[in-house]
Amino acid sequence: ERMSVVVAKEDAARFIELADAENLEARVVADITAAPRLTMDWNGKTIVNLSRAFLNSNGAPKSADVKIAAPQTSDSVYPPLTKTALTELAASLALCSQKGLGERFDATIGRGTVLMPYGGKYQLTPPQTMAGKIPVLEGRTDAASLMAWGFDPHISEASPYHGAAAAVIHSVAKIIASGGTRKKCWLSFQEYFERLRDEPTRWGKPAAALLGALEAQLGLEVGAIGGKDSMSGSFEEIDVPPTLVSFAVSMADAKSVVSPEFKKAGSHVYKLYAGAGVYGKTDYKSLCGLCDQMEAWIREGRIHAAWAIGAGGAAEAVIKMSFGNHIGFKAVAPLTAEPLIGGFIVEADALPGHEKDLIGVTTEAYTLLQNGETIDFGDIQSAWEATLQPVYPYLIAQEGAAETLTNNTYPTISSPVKSAKPLFVIPVFPGTNCEYDTARGIERAGGAARILVIRNRSVQDIGESARALADAIRGAQGLVIPGGFSGGDEPDGSGKFITAFFRNAAVSDAVADLLQKRDGLMCGICNGFQALIKLGLVPYGEIRDTDVQSPTLTYNKIGRHQSLLAHTRVASNKSPWLSAMAPGAVYTVAVSHGEGRFIADESLIRALAENGQIATQYVDFGGNATQDIRFNPNNSDCAVEGVTSPDGRVFGRMCHNERYEAGLFKNVPGDKDMDIFAGAVAYYR
Repeated sequence: ERMSVVVAKEDAARFIELADAENLEARVVADITAAPRLTMDWNGKTIVNLSRAFLNSNGAPKSADVKIAAPQTSDSVYPPLTKTALTELAASLALCSQKGLGERFDATIGRGTVLMPYGGKYQLTPPQTMAGKIPVLEGRTDAASLMAWGFDPHISEASPYHGAAAAVIHSVAKIIASGGTRKKCWLSFQEYFERLRDEPTRWGKPAAALLGALEAQLGLEVGAIGGKDSMSGSFEEIDVPPTLVSFAVSMADAKSVVSPEFKKAGSHVYKLYAGAGVYGKTDYKSLCGLCDQMEAWIREGRIHAAWAIGAGGAAEAVIKMSFGNHIGFKAVAPLTAEPLIGGFIVEADALPGHEKDLIGVTTEAYTLLQNGETIDFGDIQSAWEATLQPVYPYLIAQEGAAETLTNNTYPTISSPVKSAKPLFVIPVFPGTNCEYDTARGIERAGGAARILVIRNRSVQDIGESARALADAIRGAQGLVIPGGFSGGDEPDGSGKFITAFFRNAAVSDAVADLLQKRDGLMCGICNGFQALIKLGLVPYGEIRDTDVQSPTLTYNKIGRHQSLLAHTRVASNKSPWLSAMAPGAVYTVAVSHGEGRFIADESLIRALAENGQIATQYVDFGGNATQDIRFNPNNSDCAVEGVTSPDGRVFGRMCHNERYEAGLFKNVPGDKDMDIFAGAVAYYR
């Protein structure tokens, strides 16, 4: 990645020095001049010399004739949906599960994720809005940003005008349904249209879309502050549908953010709508009133779950809201797929005065009861999951079983050298991205953290960094190797550079001094765990050469990156890192890795288990170790998630406990505060 930074001329040298300390290359590439011209020189020749006024003009003036065609709409009929129709709706390419795609992206980095990409106990209900806390370097905040999008290609193809208006309305409605506010909402547009040529009817499509978007902005009192357009969506005679995607952003208190999965049985479910159909004349005054009423209810805590109605109507909403916690629904009238853009489906205890808007109640049984017919939600869920399973799989067959381990026979140990505020060094390698999260976790537990950037842009940089890390380790009580994507996670290479660096004589001697002479602690998370395994620090407790008999971490069985929340059970009380937790305790913790599958010879696994070195395991809802990929995301042998050295003072694990603080992962239940740093700090007190 590259970026341009403007600094005062007298600060340029200092800026370059600071960039170098962060292992970044920085060069002066231009000077700002009083003369209003852009000039560029190459090999002693001026190759560009343009006036600022010309650049501001965007070139020569252009004009085009525009002809806006009448909308190609028809009076659509949305009949009640039978089981077959509901299953087909859920399985449609527009509405089916994208979980196998979404899990490829790191959803929890930055210690700010308020809503996971899939929510509920079963992590199946997709929220309509991204919600993340604003990053802060010190202290904590509950201020969260919200982002949502709106676009329906079918509406836009029939009428670019109505499609753009619907995009704006839907993006704002999603913000409202998640706890945001209309009066502090801003938009950005992404436009993509066919090649316009010199044809007035083609020019009419983006013109109509912009008019529709403008009307919706004026009606909702929400303005667009940016955007990007492309008029090249044609290949020979194939054109993209008229596309104006509306992106809405807002702010909210993280404590007030609402997720869409149904929360409990016995709730009332309402359909609230103030519009006149997709192609009718929108009453924006009524729509604004509905949005403002939704905001008030959410502030008062009266809304348990909310969904902004989209392409699949109330049927899509109820289906997806049910998936997350396997809560059923008893309908007052059969569900339809009418896309009432600007409407909401909400779960509440009761909304007096809205009895006419009641469409059903939630139930314990994971079924849909409508019109006297009982429909198994499990069948609909299976169809929803199956569509993209061949392309982006996230379910694979379970192979083998795993024994649930418990070893609570070890006394709590502490360091003979006490410290009120023990210092932990956090080395940052190229690709590391969890250093700030890790430092905040240590500091929250009462320790001190020192982040040390490893520079590798030259042989001299590497040598200086090795000496600096060795000195830092000798002056600290503990060492934590954080997670990330070391070296870009090159094939079979996670943690490879970190491993090579720690085999430097000065660094390895400092580690040996820490562990063998000063009773220090060491931990590696994700990439750090991979490095500890390759170094032999786990499970052997020392840096040594490993061989084919040694355990390793390899590709996830599914063959791709996995990002989700996993249930992790404490299996042993041997490690000081886990001393604040009881064996058998289960935590819901973030995972994000492509190579996290622990494999070892069965005899070695048995020896590690007997010695209490298998510290943590992936478990199911019952707390049982399992090979089921829904709970064991990499299919580790014996469901191993974390391993220690023989004395427990070196701990390696895949799960990112450092990525949690209060108010995060709101849409997935469970105890998420697996604070290993509290145990590490207590070890020195």
